[in-house]
Amino acid sequence: MTSYKIIIISGLSGSGKSTAIAALEDTGFYCVDNMPVELLPKFLELPMHSDTEIKGLAFVMDIREKGFLNSWPAVFEDLRQKDHHFEILFLEAEETVLLKRFSQTRRQHPLVRDKSLLEGIREEKKLLDPLKEAASRIIDTSNCNIHDLKSIIFNLAQSTVEALAMRIKIMSFGFKHGIPHDTDLIIDVRFLANPYFIPELKKYDGKNEKVKNYVLTNQTTHTFLLKFNDLLDFLIPLYEKEGKSYLTIAVGCTGGQHRSVVIGETIYNHINKPGRPVDINHRDIDIKI
Repeated sequence: MTSYKIIIISGLSGSGKSTAIAALEDTGFYCVDNMPVELLPKFLELPMHSDTEIKGLAFVMDIREKGFLNSWPAVFEDLRQKDHHFEILFLEAEETVLLKRFSQTRRQHPLVRDKSLLEGIREEKKLLDPLKEAASRIIDTSNCNIHDLKSIIFNLAQSTVEALAMRIKIMSFGFKHGIPHDTDLIIDVRFLANPYFIPELKKYDGKNEKVKNYVLTNQTTHTFLLKFNDLLDFLIPLYEKEGKSYLTIAVGCTGGQHRSVVIGETIYNHINKPGRPVDINHRDIDIKI
């Protein structure tokens, strides 16, 4: 396990540590939130299968653990002595921003007991100053929304290890059976000529060569595919850059058995390239008409 890239995330409460570790998990890191610092050396001694797809290890450690402040200097030094290479990522934000975030989420600050929220924020900042000084990277999230911070962490992960490629799923469906949930892009292809109304094609689905030829040899289909594939070629790298882990593209026609299947397969063949995981699913292809 010692060969993995190790990132320790810490910083001020409300600065975005949960978002940061979620972003690292999406890039292929094995992540543990609120890891007791004294357990870290033992965790790193655990065996790991060589065929695992884990790209690195990430741990969130902060003042939620009572012994963290007293223990981290000795533990981190001991890890260095044992040739563990790790990076400390420290997140912070301006006081006004932290006050606003706690007000919006209504979460309890770990140091607020008999004092005000502002006093708790300032105390935490003072207690964590030594760790901030030891940090490899400091990220001020004051002007970051969730997507901004995920993008920053994604780029950080890419600069240290090869991140997992965004997984793309193509789905064909029929509108009369309902629009699928959890999709990112939906394209309606009911404007294309429908093989259902051709008696000799009606009984076949979109995987049949005759149905494919009927749909794909149409000039409207040809023009549409040029424009839509060009759009996908533009969008997919931007989604990857933003740090998106999954992209679902749903293609719908009336029944989900002819046009959407043909177009879904064609899109799949266009974007399915080496190193890019792409799956395809025809949701309604087996529903009896």
